[in-house]
Formats: sequence, C-alpha cells, structure tokens
Amino acid sequence: MTTRRDFLKGTCATAAATAVGGPSLLFAAPAFAAANGHDTVVHLFLRGGLDGLNLVVPIDGADRTFYEQARPNLAIAATGTYGALPLTLASGGGTGFGLHPSATGLRDLWVAGRLGIVHACGLLTSVTRSHFDAQLYIDLGTPGAQGIGSGWMARAMNTQPNLNGSEQLPALGVGARQPAGLLSSVQALTMASPSDFALNAGAWSWQMARSGAPTGFRGVNETLASLWTGTSALELGGQRADRALQVIAKQSYSAVPAGWPTTTFAQQLWTIAQSIQFGLGLHYATLDLGGWDTHDGQGTAGSGYHYYQNKIAELSQGLSAFYAALDASGHAGRVTVVVQSEFGRRVRANANGGTDHGYGNPVLVLGGAVNGRRFYGSWSGLDPEILSPHFGDVPVTTDHRQVLAELLVKRMGNSNLANVFPGYSGYAPMGIVRDFGTLAPKPAPGARRLPAAQTQAPAASEPDLLERLMRYVQELVD
Repeated sequence: MTTRRDFLKGTCATAAATAVGGPSLLFAAPAFAAANGHDTVVHLFLRGGLDGLNLVVPIDGADRTFYEQARPNLAIAATGTYGALPLTLASGGGTGFGLHPSATGLRDLWVAGRLGIVHACGLLTSVTRSHFDAQLYIDLGTPGAQGIGSGWMARAMNTQPNLNGSEQLPALGVGARQPAGLLSSVQALTMASPSDFALNAGAWSWQMARSGAPTGFRGVNETLASLWTGTSALELGGQRADRALQVIAKQSYSAVPAGWPTTTFAQQLWTIAQSIQFGLGLHYATLDLGGWDTHDGQGTAGSGYHYYQNKIAELSQGLSAFYAALDASGHAGRVTVVVQSEFGRRVRANANGGTDHGYGNPVLVLGGAVNGRRFYGSWSGLDPEILSPHFGDVPVTTDHRQVLAELLVKRMGNSNLANVFPGYSGYAPMGIVRDFGTLAPKPAPGARRLPAAQTQAPAASEPDLLERLMRYVQELVD
C-alpha cells in the first residue's frame, strides 16, 4: 500500500527533476579559497569537428603552398590585416604556423608560455567519419568500442589516489545533461548553471522557509532533506541529490565579472573557475562548445561570411578570461585545460564553401603547469602524396590518450592507465606539462580483467536517479 510519506518522496523528487527556469538563488559576496593543494583537469570538447587548419594555419614554406592550393577561397591569409597571428618560439624563431586572427587571447597565452599545441592528434587506432562514434570513443576512452559502460573521466576519478571522500564536488560537468565522459559516476555533479540548479518549481512561498514564514513552517527543500533517511536505492539516491543541491546553494556563485565575454560558453567557464576557487575539491571538470560542423558557408577571416571567425573568437576570448581569472586568484598553476574535437576537417575545401569530415587535428593544452610556446607530436605536412594514403586527410600521428595520460600521471598523480584507458599501452610522456611528482604508470594486469567500473552494473548518475524517481511517482499515479 502506498503511504502519504512515500507519495511525498516521489513528489519532491519530481520537483527536483523539473526545477529549471525559476528564481535565482540568493548568494553572498564571493570569498575564494586559497590555492588548492591538488590539480584540476578541465576537458573542453569542441563538438562537430573543428577545422584545425583554420585555427592553426601553415604560414610559410611548402605547406603554405599546398594549403592555398587546397583552399583557394577558405585559406587564412599568411600576413596582413586579417592574416594569421605568427606562433614563434621563446627564442624568437618561427614555427611555420600561426593562429587564426580572431584567436588573440590564445596567441597571448602562447607568448606567455601557457599554451602548447599537439600536432595531428586524434583517434590513432580507429578511423571513423561519424560524429557520434568518434565522440563516444573519445568520451569513453575506448576507441573502436562503445560497450564499456563508463566514461574515461569517471574511471580516472574512481582511481584517483588522493581523493579521501571529503570533497564536496570532486567532478563537475557543465551542461544540460551528464557528459558521457562522466558516465557511471555517482560522485560527479552535472548542472547547466548554478542559478538553475535549485529545487524552485511550484509556488514561491512553498519552496523554502524564509524570513517572515509562520513558526514551524518547512518548505519543500527542508522537507525533502528530512525524507531521505533510509537505505533503499531510492532513498540513497535522494540523499545524494539533496546533498548536491545543498552544496551548490551554499556557494557564492555570481554572474560573470565585468570585462568577461557574455556568451553561454564563457558563463560555463566562469562556473568552473568559481568551483575551483571555492575549494570544493574539484579534480575533474568537463564542458562542450559545439557548432564546428561546417560543410558549407564556413567563411574565412575579415570579409564576406566568416562563421569560423566568430566561433574562434568565442573560444579564444572564453579561455583567455578563464585563465586570467585563475591566475589572479592564484589557482592557475593547479589547473590544466585540454581542448580537443572528435576529428579534423578535410584539407581540401568542398564545392559548397566548407570542409567535410577529416581525421588528424591539433589538441590545445593550456595552464600554469604547461611547457608552452612549443609544438608537440609529429607533423607530416600537407603534400598531397603524403595525404593520399589517408584519403586526403591530415594523418593522426599522436594518440589523444597519450596527451590525457600525461596529464593524469604527471599532474594528477594517477598512474592507473590500464583502468582509465583499457587497451591503451606504450605511454611515453611528451613533456607537455611539468611533473607534479615522479610516477611510473602501473602495468596492465597479466590476466584480462575488466576495469573496476565494469565489475558490477554501472551506478546511476544524479540525472539518472532523478529520472528514476520521476518514473516512481508515475507508477504511484497509475
């Protein structure tokens, strides 16, 4: 028999799952914690297939000639008002490459030695032109396989040696739904924005006890916290959801500061920056910036239609503001951002003024611990004879997992690569980041063994739990 208590539990859960668009939380003045004693890895996924040759541009030599021949109407100029921003070495010597003219923020990070670029990076062991497959391979950390049931970042967090359970927010996904990289984690929190992450649906006066409320009044928020006291799966899920709501509500999240870009992307970066500065134990964070699938009307820089000019400016301005905020608060040395897309675009422009799905692509790594102002990996060049065996694409010469593995081992102190990236072997650091401690990656077990996350059914994430609670209410109604 369904009791009133059970029904109220379900009703509260439904309210939690649908609480969007309501009034903002009331926040106190910001009070940032001192620099954290641990590192944070931020994974930025440029979904849609970034045209790496539009962002990192060949500006001289034979590759410049091949580039202009392949893209007569899309090539970024090598010099001039709308020319590429040259990327020079610390010695002043040239690299043969420049950044898109809209990427001034990224250029400044390069000059400051805080940005490194890995040439021709991507899915070395699995070739696909499907957005869905390539994105999932990267999110799961298992190129060519999709059935593992957990994301690479969730497995990294589950094997992180210095997590002791006191962290209020060990992992954060900023978006409308749980990122696949955090799949199976019950510790990770996913939210689109702090102001919307609140139980604020329904009548305002019933949401929580406020000044002037009748004596003994308890709103939905207070009632929810007192209901999840049992040990059933439903109640444990409710406890986790309530704790997540309380953690966010107690922080002094604010709107972007004056001078920041005001795009949604920049606002999401500001959410991550504040979460780091609050000292909540954030070790892993992830977010997306989409809109890079340009089969037509891609445009160039400075004249006519220039879609990519605006997208790259959005990317560059957001990352520049993010780093500056962390640097000003003393946290930049403990944060490393890796920026990648699922694959690059074809070298040769198509007939519609765009570029089709390709293969190899640059990966950006930025942060206070980065050995910047350098290129990493191997660049094969744009000679058509070199590209021909790869169907005209830039070939992948560096497995993207090698970059992520270096961040895990050298900055996070996590050498459990066999669990984080099952099937990956042969890790060798490229020197992209400075070492936080000397660790050798643990070898894979002699016998075939599933990663810890697979030895039992994947645990439900917070969004999954709320969806299950909603179904529970519907069953009561039916």
